[in-house]
Amino acid sequence: MSKIKACLFDLDGVIVDTAVYHYRAWKRLANELGFDFTEEENEKLKGVSRVKSLELILSWAGLEKTQEEQAELATRKNNWYVEMITQMTPDEILPGVREFMEEARAAGLKTALGSASKNSGLILERTGLAALFDAVVDGNSVTASKPDPEVFLRGAEALAVAPYECVVFEDAVAGVQAGKAAGMKVVGIGTEEVLHEADLVVKGLSHLRVEQLFDL
Repeated sequence: MSKIKACLFDLDGVIVDTAVYHYRAWKRLANELGFDFTEEENEKLKGVSRVKSLELILSWAGLEKTQEEQAELATRKNNWYVEMITQMTPDEILPGVREFMEEARAAGLKTALGSASKNSGLILERTGLAALFDAVVDGNSVTASKPDPEVFLRGAEALAVAPYECVVFEDAVAGVQAGKAAGMKVVGIGTEEVLHEADLVVKGLSHLRVEQLFDL
């Protein structure tokens, strides 16, 4: 009998793709500060907290800002981002996500969100997915960023299951490492080349069946 009892999902790149909104908001901030910000650089911010992302962007631009200035810039970027995600609709759910989650719940598996995003509640509400999650653990309730396993360990705790009974779904290397550090099975969403530490890698949830989880 399989030990798997719960699914813990990262948000961005797994459930929805808000990377484009992050990119637009960071690019706007960079442009206002007088430099450009590329999509390649944006890739390096995957799964990284807002504060750390800003530090990286400023270092690439060779700019130094005080803590107060950094806090103001991070807030400004987030306000633009929130304006954009407020317009999100269920059409922005990635292919196969709703079907996979409904199938998982029908199979008796518990579901939780494990994301660094502080806006996850708004995104789940706008996309109509909130009811499919038994628990939400996000940037508002954790202090450590992935690859620290805190977000997933708290997710398991919220669902009242042991870490080894969980499968994590992640599209970022830091997230895969966080899931493994938590003692969980990990399904990578993306390419084998990048997410080789995962137990299984698929292009997206539309390429996965729930019964495959029981063989991990």
